[in-house]
Amino acid sequence: MTSKTFSLIPSLDVTSLDEAARLVEAVQAHPFVHGFKVGFSLGLAHGLPRTVETIRKLTAKPVIYDHQKAATDIPATGALFARVLADAGIDEVILFPQAGPATLEAWAEAMMAKNLKTIVGVVMTHAKYLQGEGGYLADSSPVDIARRAKAAGVKAFVTPLTKPELVARLAEETPFGADDEFYSPGLGAQGGDPKAFPALKTHRLIVGRALMAAPDPAAWVDSLAASL
Repeated sequence: MTSKTFSLIPSLDVTSLDEAARLVEAVQAHPFVHGFKVGFSLGLAHGLPRTVETIRKLTAKPVIYDHQKAATDIPATGALFARVLADAGIDEVILFPQAGPATLEAWAEAMMAKNLKTIVGVVMTHAKYLQGEGGYLADSSPVDIARRAKAAGVKAFVTPLTKPELVARLAEETPFGADDEFYSPGLGAQGGDPKAFPALKTHRLIVGRALMAAPDPAAWVDSLAASL
C-alpha cells in the first residue's frame, strides 16, 4: 500500500462549540489530519460564520461543510448556498445531488465559482439507501452521479467504508484519475475497514463518534495513523 495516501478528517457532529474546539485543538497539529468537517448541528446551533471563526483561531487546516445533505434542492439555489458558505469562510463542501443531474451540474458550477473545493457524494453508509438494499434510489445512481460529477469538473468524491463491493464496482466503472480524492465516512462506530479499498489512492477517512469519545484524541489519531 505504499502508493496509497491516507489522511483523517474529524467530523464535529456535536452541538457544543466548546466541545468541538477542544477536539480541534487536541488533534489539529497532527500531520495525519487533513481538516475538520462541520455539519448542521454546529451550523444551525451557532451559525457558520461563528463556527468557522472559532475553528480558524485554532488551525489553518480546511473546514469542510457537510449540510447532510446539500444539493437536494432546485438548480437555482446552488449559487445562494455557495455564497453563504464562501462568506462564512468554508473551504470545502460536500454535496449529495439526489435531486438529479440538473441540480448536480448547477450546484457544482456554483461551488467552483466561489472557489469552494467540491466533494460529491455518490452513496451513503447506511443500509436501505439504494433500491437493491430496500431504499429509494436506483442502484445505477452512484456510477451515474460519479460520471456526471467528473464531467462537471469534480475531482473529489464521498465513498463509504461500509460498502466495499459497491465502491470497488464504482472504481471499475468510473474514469477516475490518479489525482482524484476519496472522502470516506464509516470508520469507527460503523465498522468500516479502510484497508479494503486499495483502488482509492488519495483516501481521506472521516470519523466522528469514535474520535469524539476517545479519552485521548491525539493518541487515538496516532494509533490509527500507525495502523495504516
